[in-house]
Amino acid sequence: MNCFQIMAVRVEQRDTAAVEVQKILTEYGCSIRTRLGLHDQNDDKTCSTSGILILQLACGENVAEELNKKLNAVSGVKAKLVNLA
Repeated sequence: MNCFQIMAVRVEQRDTAAVEVQKILTEYGCSIRTRLGLHDQNDDKTCSTSGILILQLACGENVAEELNKKLNAVSGVKAKLVNLA
């Protein structure tokens, strides 16, 4: 059976949350098939402090739920898991 799981992650303050988010993503690195990072741009064309990550996850024993819980525990981070099976 095929399994398709996508996680969207909103990081409100990249300058303060990025290190912790990166540590968590590294911990789950073998379960992340694809990672796409997008940052907002301010009206004056400078990088915003917020951004979005899109993750394609490998299927496995509650890994996605664990990752989702850890990311949501970081201040200024909101993660949502979408199962497209």
